[in-house]
Amino acid sequence: MTARALMVAAPRSGAGKTTLAVGLIAALGRRGRRVRALKCGPDYIDPAFHAAASGADCANIDSWAMSPGHMAEVLRSAGGPDAMLVIESAMGLFDGVAGADGRSGAASDLAIRFSIPVVLVVDIAGQGRSAGAVAAGFAAFDPRLDLAGAILNGVASERHLRTASEGLAAAGIARLGWLPRRPEFAFPNRHLGLVQAREREDLARQVDALACRIAGTVDLDRLEALARAPLAGADADEGFCTIPLDPPGQHIALADDAAFSFFYPEMAAAWRRRGAEIVRFSPLADEPPPPGCDCCWLPGGYPELHAGRIAAAGRFLGGLREFARTRPVHGECGGYMVLGQTLEDADGNAHRMAGLMAHNTSFRERRLHLGYRRAVTAGDCVLGPAGTAVRGHEFHYATVRDGTDEAFLDLSDGEGRALGPGGGRRGNVTGTFFHAIAREC
Repeated sequence: MTARALMVAAPRSGAGKTTLAVGLIAALGRRGRRVRALKCGPDYIDPAFHAAASGADCANIDSWAMSPGHMAEVLRSAGGPDAMLVIESAMGLFDGVAGADGRSGAASDLAIRFSIPVVLVVDIAGQGRSAGAVAAGFAAFDPRLDLAGAILNGVASERHLRTASEGLAAAGIARLGWLPRRPEFAFPNRHLGLVQAREREDLARQVDALACRIAGTVDLDRLEALARAPLAGADADEGFCTIPLDPPGQHIALADDAAFSFFYPEMAAAWRRRGAEIVRFSPLADEPPPPGCDCCWLPGGYPELHAGRIAAAGRFLGGLREFARTRPVHGECGGYMVLGQTLEDADGNAHRMAGLMAHNTSFRERRLHLGYRRAVTAGDCVLGPAGTAVRGHEFHYATVRDGTDEAFLDLSDGEGRALGPGGGRRGNVTGTFFHAIAREC
């Protein structure tokens, strides 16, 4: 591995990691650097912002769902000999599954295993010198971690910056830069995370403004000097092996628009390496699955925000039903919701969906479902032969009622606790709230 890497992390979610990472990618790119990005953990939304800043796809890397060898391959593919790799942590730096040292899904697993320097983003709203205590605690929590320094976010005044900087100095933590408390630098949120990059008409302007600000308040020379190539030889799988999913067909119809956007780019890349062709179509534009394809994949996204348009998309729904008569159709999360009978939106309005499965879905009856999942297939399907173990995650608020279809998967959580059957199967159609990441070898 010859690309030099640096991780952007924080003590918690909402501290400004994505803002800093996006601006840093863009600022380094302005210097003529070839910058690439990775996102730790399951996340479809943040990588799209990284891609907008770098001009290249951003893959995900995950120590729970991927074996060390699999992660090493992601690092190699993302970088290249002349690239600088900016890796954004998920949640807090050490947050992951309990009792799984090195395989918890925490960003620290990756940083420690591959000896990647970490820059800690500390949101100093409501504190001053205490920022030093926070950073010092993270530096000391695991001595195997290389905490290269901190960037202060949410600075309200010169005095505020001076006080927090004194705290870092007292703790022996290098201050690598700062960002002001400016609402225009924050990306807007909705229920599953940030508003998607593809929905932001002003994104290019905001990224440009971030790059200008970071170039003026962050020590880019020092950050470049701190970055280093991931540790070679740290990719031994130690009895645990994962690989990308096999392509579910040779010509795959992939729904792709604002309602169906939660699809990992590294999965598409892996399928193409195996010779598969991916043909994208838009249900919101009332496009049916292309007839020359031999499999249709409906990824997750935000169908609950577009339920009326989907219900009115007669060519899409009719074409999907015709496709399913002879060929596999698979829905993940939002795609699973659309395969059912109805989708109830947040206002309680029920919209007729494809009717290819028995369930009804309600977004009005909201309950958070979140976490890693290990799934074992109940029969031969698009995820693999019967008995295939697949690692992934679940993140949704929707509630399913009236599900009477044949069980599709047997699920357990990230700590190995059995969750029972999940998803459903009816003829050529399968669906589940489970998002697949990798297949166990």
